[in-house]
Amino acid sequence: MPKEEFNPLALKEQICFPIYATSRLITRLYQPLLDEIGLTYTQYLVMMVLWENDNQKVTEIGNRLFLNTNTLTPLLNKLIQKKLISKQRDESDERAFIVTLSEEGKAMKTSAECIPEKLAQSVDIPLEEVALVKSAMWKFLNSVRD
Repeated sequence: MPKEEFNPLALKEQICFPIYATSRLITRLYQPLLDEIGLTYTQYLVMMVLWENDNQKVTEIGNRLFLNTNTLTPLLNKLIQKKLISKQRDESDERAFIVTLSEEGKAMKTSAECIPEKLAQSVDIPLEEVALVKSAMWKFLNSVRD
């Protein structure tokens, strides 16, 4: 059998495709779990950032999630409509806004705590391997960050 020649444009040689496809599939796995608590995946990401550290500036949330303000603002507005967060002008910098969890948003954390475990159970990969992939992805993500 002849040895396959390296093709730099072959899909299997690209780092972007498995990352893109994995992201889409993982988001699809999350959705039924998030439907139970009434959040989209991106809203869930915002809530996780706030559950980790409440009272953050919009720009801080955007930095953590690699999102621009124009992408983040509609997400925040939806969470405000759901009464999960509030957004107030920062008294020390009138150009900035502080995002704070509401009581409902704080209470939702209890409902969401089972989601990572349920997701892990739905994937047939040892947790040690998942940890290695996650570590490599964070390293890559931080190296390409603006």
